[in-house]
Amino acid sequence: MRDFQFPGRSPVYATNGMAATSMPASTLAALDVLRAGGNALDAAVAAVAVQCVVEPASTGIGGDCFCLYAPAGQKKVVALNGSGRAPAAANIDWFESHQIRALENTSAHAVTVPGAISAWETLLAAYGTKGLDELLRPAIGYAEHGHPVHPKVGSDWVGSVAKLQKGGSTPFLPGGGAPKVGDMFYQPRLAETLKAIGKHGARAFYEGPVAADIVATLRARGGLHTEEDFHNGRTAAQFVDPISIGFKGHEVWECPPNGQGLLALMLLGILEGYGPAPDGPLGVTRIHRHMEASRLVYRDRDAFLADPGQVEVPVGKLLDPAYLASLRRLIRDEVAMEHLPAAGEAALPMHRDTVYLCVVDKDGNACSFINSLFEGFGSGILAHESGVMLQNRGFGFRLERGHPNCIAPNKRPMHTIIPGMLTKDGEAVMPFGVMGGHYQPVGHSWLLTNMLDYGLDIQEAIDLARIFAFRGKVEAERGIPAAVVAELTRMGHEVAEAPRPHGGGQAIWIDRKRGVLCAGSEPRKDGLALGY
Repeated sequence: MRDFQFPGRSPVYATNGMAATSMPASTLAALDVLRAGGNALDAAVAAVAVQCVVEPASTGIGGDCFCLYAPAGQKKVVALNGSGRAPAAANIDWFESHQIRALENTSAHAVTVPGAISAWETLLAAYGTKGLDELLRPAIGYAEHGHPVHPKVGSDWVGSVAKLQKGGSTPFLPGGGAPKVGDMFYQPRLAETLKAIGKHGARAFYEGPVAADIVATLRARGGLHTEEDFHNGRTAAQFVDPISIGFKGHEVWECPPNGQGLLALMLLGILEGYGPAPDGPLGVTRIHRHMEASRLVYRDRDAFLADPGQVEVPVGKLLDPAYLASLRRLIRDEVAMEHLPAAGEAALPMHRDTVYLCVVDKDGNACSFINSLFEGFGSGILAHESGVMLQNRGFGFRLERGHPNCIAPNKRPMHTIIPGMLTKDGEAVMPFGVMGGHYQPVGHSWLLTNMLDYGLDIQEAIDLARIFAFRGKVEAERGIPAAVVAELTRMGHEVAEAPRPHGGGQAIWIDRKRGVLCAGSEPRKDGLALGY
């Protein structure tokens, strides 16, 4: 229970519908759709489209998307992979012949064909009740008539000025710099593109003037993309079989690789063998075990995670209880591991820019939805005529011949964005997600153990200070007690203050017995949860 003498926010309760997003305008758009008779998926698409306009550093229609959807009454979880693919000409031979040994985050080679619009159309055709023409109207309004820049959005913008300058994205630098908090920002070209998508569907993005503009922009920067790559991208989004693991009497669901939801399940499988730590949610034992488990599963990610359509990813082995128990036995409560058993090397870029949202409607449909440009403003490359900012998901590839995640024609890169879904007895209990790039599997397992191991309510579980072991260091938010940091250091962890907060979470708990929805929303972001 929250101590009301301290700053904070309460969980939000409602009965008919609920939405939790990282922007107020996005949450409002979702509620408007729900109150107009739309379902959770309709509301999620409307909400994320708004975020593509008002939270431009984090997401956009030039990005990718994943979704978990639990249709009411069906006792199943549906997964959709809306990640884009490398161009057909992106062969390792080409990169080696041009002596390109590493991808740059601002290079056209880091841009894969965006999958978001394909995903939205595919999801709505299967489970929606409204069309893109109606659902994109709020986003079009904000792009055409402007929106005020919010504090977290403004902070992210300031940190991306150099990238935007390099990418020639002058419309995103009014007056030569980032807009100030409270300034109005307009995207008239993007508004026209959204109108075309609303009228003609995904075809308007992957064919015709918009695709031609994006391809010309990338080709001018040395990209290998063709209009045929974009034509094929229209149908790139695919329904896939979700993966899951049992945890504390529930089932936790994630999208399968090429996403890293597998790591969240591995973490939970390792941690369930312990149960709650004796020193509580911010105690040394709890944090140490979580960080050591993280080091082990990220080691496996960097060795094995890739596009299962082109290489074998040993999901079954990595989720085998015996294998997870063997990882648990490597962890000692007294000291940090000095060396990890060999598997793979962490050599992927850090980033923390994505949007996650969740929606539950009056019928009990539950939607867990994530959309991203990868890094802040993606590649920083703007297709000026269409107003589309392009992601840099290809930066997740390796240029290492023979590695499972080596770049290849029409291949999907290792992906960091992951929606989550919690079920019990076959029914959705909580759509949830924690943004934050590489942090996300830790964020998922941190949130769930906060609630199911330590009894924190949904908002307390999101609020709790975060810590992340990655690339040889442990980055602690300022809320981690100094005495805990000192003890972790004594145990052999290299602890540093996190330069930015770790991610951002949203979650909605479905209390079927009482007929109530309860939501929490990320205080490290600009948004909120609302219901009716």
